Amino acid sequence: MTVPELMTQVLTDTTATGPDALVARSVYLVQHGTRLAGSPQIFRNCYVMVRCETAFGVCAVDIGEVDNNVIDLSGSTIAELLRHPLLPIRVAALDAYLGATAPHREDPRARRVELPTGTPDERAIARDTAIADLLHIQPGHRVALIGVVNPLVAAIRDRGGECLPCDLNLTQTHWGDPVEKDMHRVIEHADMVLATGMTIGNGTFDEIMQACRRRDIPLTIYAQTAAAVARAFLGRGVTSLSAEHVPLSQMSADASPIYLYEAAE
Repeated sequence: MTVPELMTQVLTDTTATGPDALVARSVYLVQHGTRLAGSPQIFRNCYVMVRCETAFGVCAVDIGEVDNNVIDLSGSTIAELLRHPLLPIRVAALDAYLGATAPHREDPRARRVELPTGTPDERAIARDTAIADLLHIQPGHRVALIGVVNPLVAAIRDRGGECLPCDLNLTQTHWGDPVEKDMHRVIEHADMVLATGMTIGNGTFDEIMQACRRRDIPLTIYAQTAAAVARAFLGRGVTSLSAEHVPLSQMSADASPIYLYEAAE
């Protein structure tokens, strides 16, 4: 199954909880920058968010990729948004639908981990430590990190792994390591892949899954965005998953949950 196939499957649901019956009460466009302590890098983040019932669907986009008129989509049905010409709108709607019909908090497969009240750095380190533990890294393992987050680079190295960083928007890590732009190059040399949920919104997720299947290596997704979409592939291309929902960890100083999943052996 691919992400487009999942969208098509969802659109066939004509029940009272199907996408024609559920409404996106609010559609948001949110932008922020983050610069962690001691780092010269500013991470510029932009998200489309769709509110549906008790869930927020989230899709990361490049700044300027979606204009402010997206908020006028508020009040559309989920089905209408799943047919929108822009992929990020479709992904945010799909994430909202899957999160509303099967919340992470109610999923028996999920292990809930509470991120502590704290500073942006403290919360980022706690989150990325939990994510890195999903990888079961052994000394010398090469980890392709697709979507560079500096605390994740550190967490991989702390466990004896070799990080192979890949990102479309960064040229180097906090420590000056060069960052590859071609994901296929790092996947070909990796023992495992750790990829951001942003890959679902930019259309590369299915390629990454296919490459990992071909090489028979595990794929872990760390998903602040499209977390419920990534969960749909658990055990079907995704080996493990860290899922967040709104408020995302960087949007709150208070304790908040992340949900960790591992596919059955």
